[in-house]
Amino acid sequence: PWLRFNNGIYEYLYSLEEQLQGWGEVILMTDKVLRWERAWFPLALMSVVSFSFLMIYYLDPSVLSGVSCLVMFLCLADYLVPALAPRIFGSNKWTTEQQQRFHEICGNLVKCRRRIVGWWKRLFTMKEEKPKMYFMTMVFTLAVVAWIGQQVHNLFLTYLIVSFLLLFPGLNQHGIITKYIGMAKREINKLLKHKEKKNE
Repeated sequence: PWLRFNNGIYEYLYSLEEQLQGWGEVILMTDKVLRWERAWFPLALMSVVSFSFLMIYYLDPSVLSGVSCLVMFLCLADYLVPALAPRIFGSNKWTTEQQQRFHEICGNLVKCRRRIVGWWKRLFTMKEEKPKMYFMTMVFTLAVVAWIGQQVHNLFLTYLIVSFLLLFPGLNQHGIITKYIGMAKREINKLLKHKEKKNE
């Protein structure tokens, strides 16, 4: 079963690489931007995101118009990018190093998919084995999300979520997240030690 499971992963990986091959140059460029290979990439990224959300706020489209425009943009990108990318980036410049990085990115996408499926299965396992805990966890989580959504404007909340997701790879790549998590852990440990001394 384990061998069959690994074969399934590799087959999905190769299938994903074939599907995204036409987007190879764009994916590599996006990867460089998200990992902040140049100092001005974060500023450029946030400028594009901020401008996009300002345009949405200014135009104030309906939900149907917004979804239609988004799907239309995705369809145009799916049609134009594979055709124009080789002319813009030059397919003859595709190197072994770029192919290796493209393979790593596809591998990371497969890992993310496996994690999401794993979390989904764990949720249903908890529903079957611990229904009360499942019910309380879901109600509490959804209540907190509903409260946050009520306190913060929908568009601004979406802007914050999108900004964090786009900045996360760069923050992780440069060790900023690890640094602040370490600082938070040290502060928590100090507080716990201080409380233990008081109790003594």
